[in-house]
Amino acid sequence: MITIKDVAKLARVSITSASYALNGTGTIGDATRKRVLEAAAELNYHPNAFARHLKTHKTRTLGVFITRFGGSFYEDILEGIHLAVLKTDYELLVCPESRDIRKMLTHRQVDGAIIFDTKIKSDLLLRLASESFPIVVMDRFLQGDYLLPLLVDNTHGACQAFHHLYDQGARRIAYVSGAFDSYDNTERLQVFLCEAQNKQLIVQCVDGNFTDESGYSAAFKMIEAGTLPEAVFCANDQMAIGLIRGMRELGIQVPEQVAVIGFDDIQLSRYIRPTLTTIRVSRFSWGSLAATQLINFLENDAPFQPARIPVELIVRESSLVSIRDN
Repeated sequence: MITIKDVAKLARVSITSASYALNGTGTIGDATRKRVLEAAAELNYHPNAFARHLKTHKTRTLGVFITRFGGSFYEDILEGIHLAVLKTDYELLVCPESRDIRKMLTHRQVDGAIIFDTKIKSDLLLRLASESFPIVVMDRFLQGDYLLPLLVDNTHGACQAFHHLYDQGARRIAYVSGAFDSYDNTERLQVFLCEAQNKQLIVQCVDGNFTDESGYSAAFKMIEAGTLPEAVFCANDQMAIGLIRGMRELGIQVPEQVAVIGFDDIQLSRYIRPTLTTIRVSRFSWGSLAATQLINFLENDAPFQPARIPVELIVRESSLVSIRDN
């Protein structure tokens, strides 16, 4: 087996100089580096990454812990993370929610983590985060050393949604809630209710879980409650799309009878009929920023920079109606 010792001998340098040349570290001359690389190519030598990781205690791998892989929402986030990592020599290990983050840390499988999985407890993340294991969280607000909460600007988004519906004339307004353990849902609901209270309005709240089926069921729950709202804000687009489907089956027209707004601006929202008014979030930028900040910390010890991902109201057909008081 060819070793670094053989490369150093052929290049007529020390093993230390050969290591510097092959790993891009240390201070050696260009001529020496070139000689070592040529010797390695001639011997068909490739550094043993596993052995190097044992010495440096670094895997040059990032762990991404995410609730699910399917659906454009999560796919866009993962794509942003992936393309940011492709610009470096880091690798990605994308983990399903069943993976034990403590075990991965114990076995030094990743150098840092990006978390989008509410099933991983916050107190565990607070204990695990350290200088040698920084963590970016995208689904909750946590304060602690070596922890970065990177969240959506839910406050601005929920305010835009409420005032768009209110300015359209809606006074009977409903909110379809996402999963109860979602930080984003909690923020959107609280802000939306606060804006309604400022206008002396009471919002009808219907439980959902971010799926289109829960939005579909919400349409029937509203009818069963006996009061058809004039407008509905759903905590994400998938529920809004399901709600529109349910309303259609019930013979209720959107937006003529009920205006609907979603949140996220997934690709499908611009192709359904009616096209969906929504709050746009750049999920690609969200994922890219998470990976970039984590790598900058690991590589350059750059301090985390807390940020809110900007959002934008995208007005389409589902909310464009002047609603009259009945």
